[in-house]
Amino acid sequence: MSKKRNLVLYIAVSLDGYIATEDESLEWLFNVEGEGDNGYSEFYETVDTVLIGKKTYDWIIRHETREFPYKNKECYVFTRSSIEDTEDVKFINDDIVSVTNKLKNQEGRNIWIVGGGELLHHFVKKKLVDEIILTVAPTIIGKGVPLFKKGDYQLDLTLKGTRNFNQFVELHYGVKK
Repeated sequence: MSKKRNLVLYIAVSLDGYIATEDESLEWLFNVEGEGDNGYSEFYETVDTVLIGKKTYDWIIRHETREFPYKNKECYVFTRSSIEDTEDVKFINDDIVSVTNKLKNQEGRNIWIVGGGELLHHFVKKKLVDEIILTVAPTIIGKGVPLFKKGDYQLDLTLKGTRNFNQFVELHYGVKK
């Protein structure tokens, strides 16, 4: 029997827990001095499937000046609407739990939750997340889009490791099942 694939949250966050400002800007993140790509390429090689919320997908399309950034990965965008698939993504409006469990049981590498907060909330609440890798920026933005929404849930974690990339600190957690 094959090993189940892990669903991994890999994301940058401000020290006070935000993934973007209220106007969805990530400028605060690019103002911090890092080291190389802060471990992104290394992580990117461990995944072959990407899960994105529709709001985050729309942000990527608006702000990405080159080609779609996850072109070489199987990419699913969760949406409440019926949208025709593109060359790069499959739009999913089915049950998040059943789709995710089906993907986790297929052969392959890790599955990456790219974002955003709304989609992540569903994964956390349904206890589908296996690992969390946070890259913490030494910035406090005061208000914005929180990484974790308030809710009636709890995840217990175990620290798997830490690394630093100049001013960034990466925290790697496993989710206790």
